[in-house]
Amino acid sequence: MGKSDVHQALERLIAELGAAGIPYAIVGALALNEYGYRRVTEDVVVLLTREGLDALKRRVLGRGYLEKFPGSKGLRDTINAVDVDVLVAGDYPGDGRPKPIRFPDPAVAAVRGDKMALLPLERLVELKLASGMTAPHRLRDLADVLELIRLQGLAESFGEGLDPYVREKFHELWQAARSSDPE
Repeated sequence: MGKSDVHQALERLIAELGAAGIPYAIVGALALNEYGYRRVTEDVVVLLTREGLDALKRRVLGRGYLEKFPGSKGLRDTINAVDVDVLVAGDYPGDGRPKPIRFPDPAVAAVRGDKMALLPLERLVELKLASGMTAPHRLRDLADVLELIRLQGLAESFGEGLDPYVREKFHELWQAARSSDPE
């Protein structure tokens, strides 16, 4: 069985970023997959600096990539027909409003996985919690954390390494993860 369009788009994006020396971290469902939570997705979500985004656009626009709309951070891989959503370091997750948690600089925060650069699990969980806590349309982010707690067997003490802003929500989800549906 061949690779999905999303995985082909991911590999193509990573190759472009690598060739240009642009620091990045893959986030979203593709990162969750690397941490053992299999979740289907139709897009690639990447964390870049503003400078990295500008450099990527200069490199790829008109060469198999388009902006989703003029001036958009997001791109469209026209070869694979896949959206590339870009999160920018320094921006705030969820509702976009100031809070103690921001998207980190991938040059500093990313770790190299088997196939790609990712955020460490702690930072990914922190961002998903902050997003789900502040944006009602992003409740999926809280469900993602619940599933990561279950699948990774995260201890309650994992929450102590998280920013205090999201710690209580982590403990709430940790308790929920211990529950099971009645037979």
